[in-house]
Amino acid sequence: MKRLTYILAGLALTFSACNNEKKETAKTAAMPMMPGFETVSIQKSNPRVSLKLAGELLADQETELYAKVHSYVQQINVDIGSKVSAGQVLMVLEAPEILAQLATAKSKLHAQEAIYIATKANYDRMFDADKTEGAISKDALDQITAKKQADEATVNAARSVYNELKAMNNYLVIRAPFSGTVTDRSVDLGAYVGPMGKAADKPLLVIQNNHKLRLSLSVPESSTPYLNVGDTIRFRVKSVPQKMYAARISRKSGALDLKLRSEKIEADFMNTGQDLKPLMVAETNIPLQAGQATFFIPKTALVDANLGIYVIRVENGKTKNIPVSKGRMMPDKVEVFGELSEGDQILLKATEEIEEGTSIKK
Repeated sequence: MKRLTYILAGLALTFSACNNEKKETAKTAAMPMMPGFETVSIQKSNPRVSLKLAGELLADQETELYAKVHSYVQQINVDIGSKVSAGQVLMVLEAPEILAQLATAKSKLHAQEAIYIATKANYDRMFDADKTEGAISKDALDQITAKKQADEATVNAARSVYNELKAMNNYLVIRAPFSGTVTDRSVDLGAYVGPMGKAADKPLLVIQNNHKLRLSLSVPESSTPYLNVGDTIRFRVKSVPQKMYAARISRKSGALDLKLRSEKIEADFMNTGQDLKPLMVAETNIPLQAGQATFFIPKTALVDANLGIYVIRVENGKTKNIPVSKGRMMPDKVEVFGELSEGDQILLKATEEIEEGTSIKK
């Protein structure tokens, strides 16, 4: 009987100890450890921030040449890769109907000129005779004057028609508008070409001036104030990765693109070695430096929440949200603008879960 009593007493002690252990565990779980708040003092600086953008190399001049009149290809003097000079004859077209119209217009012009010469001679004789009083009636003088003016107008009209057809005939000779390289040819001898229809689907020739290239870039809105005409941009291309090239900014659009909200800039590059080609992709490295020092803070100190962008400043031991706007970006820091002063203490690791007015222990 005593033995049974001892056993029951032991079980009661064991059960009580388990209950106490569970209570202690529950109590510990109900009291989580509060994380520490680390602060950092902010100071103004003016570092050179690197902006990496992908750009495109474009030919300084590029023109697609089309036929102005319906004609046939009679002669081709160049091909892909040919170097040409401004004014050089590249292609000759043939349009027999234009030649026939030109010959007819020329004959009409000569005929009208002959009529006008005869009328002018008659006009001069009559006015010479009119010097004798009463020799020529006033009505006759008026008629010869009107005929002279009409014949002169007819000659001018015939000359205009002739010049128009002559200009159309000149369109049959395709010349280089500038010095460069022929990069494409779409027609062969005997091909029918023209300004409309299937004959105008493709250009006769494409010419590029690649002695000077344009590096075209779309710069984000936040970076546009730091770039000026004359600044140097360094870039590489995948075909020559071991070499770094440099170009100077020559033009800025002065407006933002409607879709990308970016400004288009162009930098000129003298392609003296002909290493680079139009439409190559350039990997640029653009240094951005402001005219005055600004605040750069760790990225972890910036809160970008639904309610806005802000940093958490510590004032008199309590937190206060300070709205800011972002500027240039660095690998571990970001430029901010707002009501901040040098020496302000902000939370190094800020989150939107930290409510404004939270007490911070020093």
